[in-house]
Amino acid sequence: MDYLTILGLVAATLTTSAFFPQMLKTWQSKSAKDVSYTMVITFIIGVFLWLIYGIYRQDLAIILANLITLIFNLIILWLKIKYR
Repeated sequence: MDYLTILGLVAATLTTSAFFPQMLKTWQSKSAKDVSYTMVITFIIGVFLWLIYGIYRQDLAIILANLITLIFNLIILWLKIKYR
């Protein structure tokens, strides 16, 4: 694995893990009132498109980051719907 791939994986880990605390807080508090539907849905679409791009480019960092971020944000959207 080259240094550029490692750099991409580290960046992917940091940006993806940033969503974990929001997901956890929403789950624990059973409230997503401060989370905007428009933001979450727009972000999910963008992340899905990045995932497709990463698959097309066969770029592991882009694929992993966006797959995990997509999962986290789908959970946040599900919690927003569940706790409204």
